[in-house]
Amino acid sequence: MPEFEKLDVWRRAHELCLVTYRLARQLPYEERFGLSDQLRRAAVSVPVNIAEGQGRGTAGEFVAFLRIARGSLQEVQALAMIARDLGYIAADDTMELLRRSAQVGRMLMALQSHLNEASSP
Repeated sequence: MPEFEKLDVWRRAHELCLVTYRLARQLPYEERFGLSDQLRRAAVSVPVNIAEGQGRGTAGEFVAFLRIARGSLQEVQALAMIARDLGYIAADDTMELLRRSAQVGRMLMALQSHLNEASSP
């Protein structure tokens, strides 16, 4: 098992990615290369950046990748709200996605704080 799989935040981000992919399938065909593609790419970026950062070997590099993951997470949130407002996905589904993403966001911030404290002299 890769080390990143042991991280709760990675597992939650992975679940969020899967949920996002399922929701992206609900978007209309004409959004396949637009909103749907961008939503999927942003969702994949969250667990992938957590994994890459964990594998870099230093706390500073890990924190930098966690920041990227947080940015991608906010992109997922914004895109989900756009899809909801366009009537492509249900409000309840959007709220569930936003709830999950908020949880991942809190976990990313906590891990980032922990790493910053651990690397401080």
